Amino acid sequence: MDDGYILQMEDIEKEYYGNRVLKGISLKLKPGEIMALVGENGAGKSTLMNVLFGMEQIRNTGGFRGRVIFDGEETHITSPREAMERGIGMVHQEFMLLPGFTITENIKLNREILKPNLLSRVFGKRLSGLDHGTMKADASRSLDRIGLELAENETVDGLPVGFMQFVEIAREIDKTNMKLIVFDEPTAVLTEIEAQKLLDTIEMISREGVAVIFISHKLDEIMQVSDTVMVMRDGENVCTLRKEDTSVGQLAELMVGRGVDAGSIAQKRSLDNDDILLSIRNLQVDMPGEGVKGLSLDVRRGEILGLGGLAGQGKIGVSNGVLGIYPTEGEILFEGEPLPMNHPLGVLKKRIAFVSEDRKNVGLILEASIEENIAVGALRVNDRFLKKTGPFTQINGKERRKHAEQMVQDFQIKCVSTRQKVGDLSGGNQQKVCMAKALTMEPKLLFVSEPTRGIDIGAKEVLLDYLVKLNREQGVTIVMTSSELKELRSVCDRIAIVTGGKLEGILEPDSPDLEFGLMMSGARMEQEFSTEPVENRGESVEKGPDTPETCGKIPDHDTERRRQE
Repeated sequence: MDDGYILQMEDIEKEYYGNRVLKGISLKLKPGEIMALVGENGAGKSTLMNVLFGMEQIRNTGGFRGRVIFDGEETHITSPREAMERGIGMVHQEFMLLPGFTITENIKLNREILKPNLLSRVFGKRLSGLDHGTMKADASRSLDRIGLELAENETVDGLPVGFMQFVEIAREIDKTNMKLIVFDEPTAVLTEIEAQKLLDTIEMISREGVAVIFISHKLDEIMQVSDTVMVMRDGENVCTLRKEDTSVGQLAELMVGRGVDAGSIAQKRSLDNDDILLSIRNLQVDMPGEGVKGLSLDVRRGEILGLGGLAGQGKIGVSNGVLGIYPTEGEILFEGEPLPMNHPLGVLKKRIAFVSEDRKNVGLILEASIEENIAVGALRVNDRFLKKTGPFTQINGKERRKHAEQMVQDFQIKCVSTRQKVGDLSGGNQQKVCMAKALTMEPKLLFVSEPTRGIDIGAKEVLLDYLVKLNREQGVTIVMTSSELKELRSVCDRIAIVTGGKLEGILEPDSPDLEFGLMMSGARMEQEFSTEPVENRGESVEKGPDTPETCGKIPDHDTERRRQE
């Protein structure tokens, strides 16, 4: 039944509230094989692994369809603990360590070794003590295997992030029954030297017969260590290829290529390249998970500039840094004058508005009405909707309501009235309120971060059309941050790709998929790759029924070479 495979996942489908996020994914993995999973944000990589690990969010949302066969036996893993007991481990991108515990305690957590004592002999095993000596020796062996020189009794709290990542790996390889380890973006927080050390460790693990699933967007690393590469896009398996049959360029193109037709790409416009509205130099933003590390960028007056890139690479940190939401350093000039740093109100008073990606916690007051939310920014920044009554200043409720009703009409906000609480609206309508709030401040420059995240296609079209209309008819300069490359290409004049907290490059919306993929993955441009269209490259990529790049066959190749090296 297993044909020598340690893992087979067949026709895996998963829905979240009617949204299909996995659409019949299949994969096969042999002992000692390293399979890389690549794809943009939202491609379904993490959801597929959550299915394998029996994560709670899968169980609590209706489960999944399809079959999982592990070690020759069809199984339905119901918890991460069961996955661990079956021999499946995972090194997470976000550390799953207990800071106040020692390295040994973290490595042996939930697998502690007990030592009998007088009380346990009389009253039972539950009163046994911990065998600290044996646990420390086990932890030391695991650390030695990956070449990490650390004291086993040192606490995790305060360790450099690179060391924490290796402690996670040591914990997994300490498990004696380990048959498969998943590495989820393991090099994201590592230096180049640390990353190379980790890749060497992955190859060591595979030579010992342990299968590896390596999730990464760094295509040069994938080409270094993987045996096979599975490209995912929009919940589907675009293609599974042998490493020797592909290249960095082909993977980059497959990862982002969606067959964007010419009609959906923004038309080129002639803008004054010398009229710089916003100039950013050496921007550094301390935003957890989206840090910016020395980015420089110019925004031209009257353009729609897109900020794109993969999750955690810093694109979201740019707008949050300019607005002063998170601690920021560097130099920012607006209309030739220095912009206040770390002073949100001072920035807003310069007629710069911001639609945050976090609409519930930053963008809106959920217990307030629609009209109150729309007006609150303009009230504070522009003194709008105020009227004098003798010596007193009052809110002009009539004017505020009239404006809110116009915004409701313009944005097609579905509500009972403008007095309805924003917290009662759907996500798409909440986002429209955020947009209306920002535009009520009459900005010269509008930052919009993830404007269509979590909303339906109809609401997306309304928002994007309004942004284009605002830019074309009112001349508002827009900086739009989005994880959806397709929507950036549909409305932006230029698209700046942010990778590793820095500007990787700027592309035109009609630039080839290949260039977008290479920049987003941070792949080295000097690597050799083919620029021949995907459908013309040999037999490794087969045309599927729906998309020209799709291949349905998973290569069955021999990984014995790696184990014998």
